[in-house]
Amino acid sequence: MSYQPEPRFIADLVVRVFGMDAVGRPFSRNAHTRDISDRGARLSGLEAKLLVGDVIGVQLGDRKARCRVIWVTGPALPIDVGVEIVAGQPCPWERQRAAHRTTATSPILRSKPAVKDKRKFRRHRISFPIEIRDGQGVGSGYAATTADMSAGGCYVETRTPLPVTEKVTIAFGLNSGRVQTTGVVRTSDRGVGMGIEFTGLDEVTQEQLQRQIESMDSPLMKAQGAS
Repeated sequence: MSYQPEPRFIADLVVRVFGMDAVGRPFSRNAHTRDISDRGARLSGLEAKLLVGDVIGVQLGDRKARCRVIWVTGPALPIDVGVEIVAGQPCPWERQRAAHRTTATSPILRSKPAVKDKRKFRRHRISFPIEIRDGQGVGSGYAATTADMSAGGCYVETRTPLPVTEKVTIAFGLNSGRVQTTGVVRTSDRGVGMGIEFTGLDEVTQEQLQRQIESMDSPLMKAQGAS
């Protein structure tokens, strides 16, 4: 099977990079893109040690995404890193990429096709207030806000994510009531956040929650929130 070429564009953009470095210290630093593509970028001048496979946050303006480090120069700082946008995440430099598309230089081939998102419910990038407790639902818990959410789960940005397979209890408002469900941590990205799967919602509640999420992400609701 042959893969479609992914064009890269030379672009010098200042981005914020954040997460946990190779020795477990949180960082938030500026870096420059050297080139950008639909699914990744080369970042230059980063003053933080990273390892291949690390997941970091990359932000351009008001758009941000989780990215996986696929190669690193070094060991001396500053370093250049190649990053690939995690499947299902938006492209932070989408507008700049579109503007340069007609002036693309020689394309490069992807090593593998993009991973298809197999989630049953579409995730929306909304700020949804939730409360997280331990798996038994006891203790004081703590308030959090989602970076994206669907009826099947959510992603919470935090510098201290829980470990993968950790069981939690999630509570949130649904319509005029309040719902509590069990969950399990499926992804844990050091210094960036964690993905939680909801495991205790019945089908009817899932459908209600998805409708509420989609309503919150509608253009009308966004316009009302901005006014």
